[in-house]
Amino acid sequence: MGDEVNMKLDILAIGVHPDDVELGCSGTIINEIRNGKKVGVLDLTQGELGSRGSVEKRFEEAAKAAITMGVLIRENLNMRDGFFKNDETHQMKLIQVIRKYQPEIVIANSLDDRHPDHGRAGKLIADSCFLSGLVKVITKEEDGNQQQPWRPKYVFHYIQDRYHEPDFIVDISNVFEQRMEAIKAYTTQFYNPENEDDGPQTYISTPEFLESIIARARMIGKKIGVKYGEGFNSEKRIGIRNFDALVEIET
Repeated sequence: MGDEVNMKLDILAIGVHPDDVELGCSGTIINEIRNGKKVGVLDLTQGELGSRGSVEKRFEEAAKAAITMGVLIRENLNMRDGFFKNDETHQMKLIQVIRKYQPEIVIANSLDDRHPDHGRAGKLIADSCFLSGLVKVITKEEDGNQQQPWRPKYVFHYIQDRYHEPDFIVDISNVFEQRMEAIKAYTTQFYNPENEDDGPQTYISTPEFLESIIARARMIGKKIGVKYGEGFNSEKRIGIRNFDALVEIET
């Protein structure tokens, strides 16, 4: 993906593993890009502990998925898969990226999930977004200039393996096929009969897992009367300026 310097983004979607963003919020990303928003993706790790595929293949898959979604940038912080911490060292790395792109909204991993990396990453991202707004937290750009404080207006957490009742739902019905194409870009991770030699079968490499992804989107969409939806949690109360933003639900 691009190496744009100091490009301000409307939305920065963050996942601890390559494919987290695609599974959790790619429909919403595609929606927002179609609405003219500038969107980037940040992967915290290379997913090197995954049972299938390799780091090199996952980079290729992530790049393909990024093109499918239409995001402007995709970066990887190369934190240690499974062993990163929510500490000052990791927070400062993330703060540098947040200040670099100055997103209005950050979309992050779930705060609690089956995979311990997800919840830990969700908290790391939320904490880093807050700290990024503090004047006395000093970070520098690559050229040595001091970065300006920046705090995203909202941090939203997408729903992953464990179901959490969403605080709000985005209608992704019109972009669902494109969303599934982005997910299926990870041919080593998800069910693909042509890649059976990429490693042992795992929880996410079965055809049933992909079916569950579709079923989850249908179930969440049904809650607001649409075919497919993606749900999000927010620790901050959400407000609207007018009723025109509401999805029309038939009852």
